[in-house]
Amino acid sequence: MSSQEQFLNVIDRDEAEARFRAALALEPLGVEQVSLADALGRVLATDVVARVDVPSFDRSNLDGFAVHAADTFGANELAPRTLNLLAGAIDAGVAPRIDVRPGEAAAIATGGMVPRGADAIVMIEHAEARTAPPQSGEGKEELVIRKAVTPGFGVAFAGTDIATGETVLRIGTLLTSRETGVLAAIGESQVNVWRKARVAIISTGNELIAPGDSMRPPHVFDSNAQILADSVRELGGLPLLWGIVPDDAEALRQKLHAALAESDVVLVSGGTSKGQGDLCYRVVAELTDPGIVAHGVALKPGKPICLAASGGKPVVVLPGFPTSAIFTFHEFVAPVICLLGGRRSESQEVISARLAVKTNSEIGRTEYLLVNLVHSETDSVAGSLREPSLRSRSERSTLVAYPMGKGSGSVTTFSRADGFVTIGRHTEIIEAGQQVEVRPIGRGLAIADLVVIGSHCVGLDYLLSQLQRQGVTSKLITVGSSAGLEAVRRGECDLAGVHLMDPQTGEYNRPFLTDDMVLLEGYGRRQGIVYRRGDTRFEGRSIDELMPTLIGDNHCVMVNRNQGSGTRILIDRLLAGARPSGYAIQPSNHNAVAAAVAQGRADWGLAIESVARANDLGFLPYKDERYDFVIPKARRERPAVRAFVELLAERPTREHLDRLGFQ
Repeated sequence: MSSQEQFLNVIDRDEAEARFRAALALEPLGVEQVSLADALGRVLATDVVARVDVPSFDRSNLDGFAVHAADTFGANELAPRTLNLLAGAIDAGVAPRIDVRPGEAAAIATGGMVPRGADAIVMIEHAEARTAPPQSGEGKEELVIRKAVTPGFGVAFAGTDIATGETVLRIGTLLTSRETGVLAAIGESQVNVWRKARVAIISTGNELIAPGDSMRPPHVFDSNAQILADSVRELGGLPLLWGIVPDDAEALRQKLHAALAESDVVLVSGGTSKGQGDLCYRVVAELTDPGIVAHGVALKPGKPICLAASGGKPVVVLPGFPTSAIFTFHEFVAPVICLLGGRRSESQEVISARLAVKTNSEIGRTEYLLVNLVHSETDSVAGSLREPSLRSRSERSTLVAYPMGKGSGSVTTFSRADGFVTIGRHTEIIEAGQQVEVRPIGRGLAIADLVVIGSHCVGLDYLLSQLQRQGVTSKLITVGSSAGLEAVRRGECDLAGVHLMDPQTGEYNRPFLTDDMVLLEGYGRRQGIVYRRGDTRFEGRSIDELMPTLIGDNHCVMVNRNQGSGTRILIDRLLAGARPSGYAIQPSNHNAVAAAVAQGRADWGLAIESVARANDLGFLPYKDERYDFVIPKARRERPAVRAFVELLAERPTREHLDRLGFQ
């Protein structure tokens, strides 16, 4: 026997696993491209960045009339407002050929493209089309409106669900029906995924017969092969059934080496103990690169398992009894198959959480509220990057449920939700802080290692993707700088991206910190007006020269930003109370602003220089600012936070951020 032979030399489970993994090559097996139809259950090998907006145009959510919301203010049953009704109607799937100017309205169907100039939809139930009085002109139509609407009412603005340039799925994501729906929504027909681990399964023993054969005592049906094959499938691997080998050393030797040549993992079922007829251990012991690393582990069941490796490939001899075989498979082999396929093992939990914000529901119907889950902690939580379960961590913290806010037409709401809260039909309000029951979506819900709440930045997208490559999962909830600081104050996130300027000192971010917060310096970036190159209204002019056009020209349409964002604060300061055409259109990130301008849905907006460059837009500098990160003091020693801090300080990271346009 070779010096590596360990004949039932029983060792500790952790020692056995450490020896086993040290002998293996545990990197994902390589990238392959599959069609979207075949992507379910696969693991992404690259980030997926949207090449289109979803929706790709400003879309009406209602049957009604596209209007300027300001034209409806004050309208009611006793004092209606009257607008000129443009000829024709805008149907779904048809691009409008009209602009809606102040004092005008256009009929529009649900799903129709909102015409340029309109910023709201009046429901058909609240308006009446009629022929105008003779003095208004022969054949003219007018619209009588009996209920006012606010800007944005009834409109799903382009890019509010998914924006061009947004990282919608990250490397390492397991593709379920939710993720494939996102891929379909952005038009992807091919997907880069990690190759499945090919797992050879060899059953051994003179006593075995295949299911379907006639039972002949003292034979037994080979159930292990089926159990193991289906377990491999559940883990995303590709099982290769090599059949039953009798107790013949040469036959087993040939089968073993053939399987090693064609597979990534070899499982042999049966024959691991000391009996004279148990040949598996003796054949596997002939491997010397390194061969057997453990034979006998302190487990019940599963003591006689044999762990080996050849050329970095796992070779495992599992006990013959089905219970022992499947137990030891999940203890030692399942995690390896996950790693080879780029998949992360997840745990299942049923959980209780505290609702982050007050939520209203309509009396008389049951509502399913999709939520994201984060931990709110008051004490530092140290330990491994991968804490074992929600339950163990929840003993020291409170789970907080953040309602998803993109609406029923959103693809990403369901894709990114951790679970849902069922609101009974007799419940109208759930107050902020109230305990709710959250039902996880899918199997194996796991809270991300790093939770980020605050302002969005493409630089942050890059940092989180790099962390994901290191095995640190993240969750990004973009609610703006101000709301991010509030989440830090309440201990609901690990860090917040912020860019808030103190009007008193002109300093960014630091003046807003409290004693329980720490500032991590990020990078500088430049905000400015983005416009389409060649637009003579903008080319060669300063922002001061532009202001009369931006504020006074109704044909110069802007695209705004969401309330609470640092960029929105800059916009409102620039406009000094003015509300130009397009002010009500409020996407939540810079990429959506650039896409709106590039596609002609707007003429200008405020965005960072790197996004303007990426979209080949003109750029007029307005403000140099700091984009920093605020960390709760109680969380600064968490491993995931330390990993983020170290990544940000690395020279390659700073050089890449510099290439992106961040200083």
